[in-house]
Amino acid sequence: MIELSWPQVSARRLERAGLAGSPGPGRPDEMVAAMCGAHAQVMSAAEASIGLRLDGVTRSHVRDALWGSRSLVKTHGPRGTVHLLPARDLPMWVSAMSSVPVVNRAPETVRMTAEQTEQVVAAVREALAGAELTIDELSEAVVEATGPWAGDLVMPAFQGWWPRWRQALHLAAHRGALVFGPVRGRKVTYTAPPDAPPVDDGLHGLVRSYLAAYGPATPADFATWAGGPVTWAAKAFEGVETEEVLFVGKRARVLAGDTAVPGEPPRGVRLLPYFDAYVVAGRPRELLYPGEAAVRALAGGQAGNFPVLLVDGNVGGVWHQRRSGSRIDVTVEPLRELTSAQSRELDEQVRRLGEVMEGRPRLTIGPVTVGAHA
Repeated sequence: MIELSWPQVSARRLERAGLAGSPGPGRPDEMVAAMCGAHAQVMSAAEASIGLRLDGVTRSHVRDALWGSRSLVKTHGPRGTVHLLPARDLPMWVSAMSSVPVVNRAPETVRMTAEQTEQVVAAVREALAGAELTIDELSEAVVEATGPWAGDLVMPAFQGWWPRWRQALHLAAHRGALVFGPVRGRKVTYTAPPDAPPVDDGLHGLVRSYLAAYGPATPADFATWAGGPVTWAAKAFEGVETEEVLFVGKRARVLAGDTAVPGEPPRGVRLLPYFDAYVVAGRPRELLYPGEAAVRALAGGQAGNFPVLLVDGNVGGVWHQRRSGSRIDVTVEPLRELTSAQSRELDEQVRRLGEVMEGRPRLTIGPVTVGAHA
């Protein structure tokens, strides 16, 4: 059995994630496919995640891919969180995510029955056919189609209460009933997904994409990343041709024959924004976030709540950006002193961040006082 070390796997994953060496050529949708989706709850973070990996790509190019050429879609992806996904891969994602067993953990006074959930998904699908609706307009349509129970304000929200049906919003996306539409003023809209033939084996396709990007991995790793139970993930792995390897002394899987690793350990400095796909998928956490990094850059064990500084493949600090007009103040807090070469690389990363975000960056080395993103 082949044994792979952390430096070997780290270098392999960085290369496949577009984070090894200088930014390369490519389109936003191609890079998002390689990343297995770009987390987009914070849209500026998604723009930075994609742009920092590609030569000459800025936030405007990402937005054009989303709202111009429509080669990207914004929807609910793994774990029900908002992601940018390649439009061409959306049928695979819908097939995979719709296979996740539905477990309703809401209090009994809040939850819907299985029949009510199906009614909501059907109502969302019908309301968005050929339409772009704000959440309030969509809510009116769903309540009208299903009944007053759907509009009961029972779900605690940020500054109030959401109607009962909202608990099925991400499920409707996973079933292929909605994607995000263009912003109307300051309001988010939803619309129907682009027309595409459905696929039957999307879950196996997603496992293959995940293992290509983030293997070696176990079904438990995939379950955590995707947001499903381990039994579901284990069955999905059975439908894909894989090979078992020893990764830091434990059994894990890669795609059959996919055991190649770069000849050199990872080198370089990278800035990764909130919820970057690389750190969210990266495991084992204790190796990606060694020592003090686990205390400083993880939030209760959860990755992504802090933008991180990668140093030679490991988290070696945190950072934050604050924008005022065109000026972007970037504060970086390394966890150890950087070499002269690493400092020059950091300068280049900050310059590139300004280019991607279309602003004028200014770097400060010092403590980051901003807390974790919720």
